[in-house]
Amino acid sequence: MKKIILLSLMIIGLWSCKSSAPTSVVSNKADYEAQKILKGSWIMTSVTYPSSEYIKVNAFQLDDAKCFEGSSWKFVANNNSGEMSMSKAGCTSFSSPIKWYINKEGQFVLKLVNAGEKAKKVRDGYVMTFVPQESGNFQLVDKINVGNKPTDVVFQFEKVK
Repeated sequence: MKKIILLSLMIIGLWSCKSSAPTSVVSNKADYEAQKILKGSWIMTSVTYPSSEYIKVNAFQLDDAKCFEGSSWKFVANNNSGEMSMSKAGCTSFSSPIKWYINKEGQFVLKLVNAGEKAKKVRDGYVMTFVPQESGNFQLVDKINVGNKPTDVVFQFEKVK
């Protein structure tokens, strides 16, 4: 019994990091119809991944992925801009302008932009799979490597009514 408890404590301390990627290597041919789906305000309702009770995923180089639950996102489809903010208790408070698009391959490309900075000056961004669902919901799915095993991190969004 003690060995299991000690093992669990060691696993809980493991952080798997979401890596950023140069967005210049990703197709920039936009899927305008898919982008229209995102127009408006959204709440990230959940973040799920296998073994989430044992490991923490550092999302967007900011904080534990679970800290993004309840975060607010606004997407402006006609100019691919918007903003996001998070303020969950016990987590880092953060807000940022964003630039984003969905390409023809179904990839959601995101850049967090510092105030006053031009998006083209931001070299790194995040690439996830866009999964449209029934009206008013969508998912972003990130692929991470946990113990040399590909793992999906699913960010679930719901439209603010």
